[in-house]
Amino acid sequence: GMSFHTSTKVTGCEITGSGVTVAAEKNGKEVSFEAEKVLLSVGRKPFTEGLGLDKIDLSVDEKGRIPVKEYATSIDGVYAIGDVIDGPMLAHKAEEDGVAVAEKIAGKPVHVSYDRVPSVIYTDPEIAAIGLTEEQAKSAGFDIKTGSFPLLANGRAIAQASTSGMAKIIADKKTDRILGASIIARGASEIIASVAAHMEYGGSAEDLSATIHAHPTISESLKEAALAVDGRAIHSL
Repeated sequence: GMSFHTSTKVTGCEITGSGVTVAAEKNGKEVSFEAEKVLLSVGRKPFTEGLGLDKIDLSVDEKGRIPVKEYATSIDGVYAIGDVIDGPMLAHKAEEDGVAVAEKIAGKPVHVSYDRVPSVIYTDPEIAAIGLTEEQAKSAGFDIKTGSFPLLANGRAIAQASTSGMAKIIADKKTDRILGASIIARGASEIIASVAAHMEYGGSAEDLSATIHAHPTISESLKEAALAVDGRAIHSL
């Protein structure tokens, strides 16, 4: 029951007595939409205004980010983390940046794996992903294999009437190393961490498939997807 309008540019919104009228352009023609509410989501940008960077001669790049090397800026003793530097604009990434800076100041080695930062869309069901997509993996030159598993075949999902969704694992065909994963499911934001743990040490799809998951849980769908990478899924439809 949803309609999607791609290649459509919103040009304005007007609040009316009954809701909101959205004006837009599509294929060179003006169109309008009537709605009760409008959710605006147009991306993020570094927010450096008011930081006084000009007062210490600290410049930003073409995207407004502060260039750093292991979090150190071009000004001695000044560090930058989070959304004002390169990398995913996510709170948990910024938190790890903060820890890394503290360790660097303490003289310890620093390392944050930006390619293994999970991302989540907090809808119902939730959408969580980590690592590379199929397209990204192929573009990076990997020969890949994938495995997926539908929540329709997951006992916990059936029990709680939340079978909309699936789990997917992307692995290197040569080494079986997990390159990426995604899951659409209720509670996906909690479950994706299990894949992150395996990816952190360079784990394989077989490692994930051999990990014992409690039954019945939604997380079992990731184990099944990992088994499916090699055509070994047990409960798939």
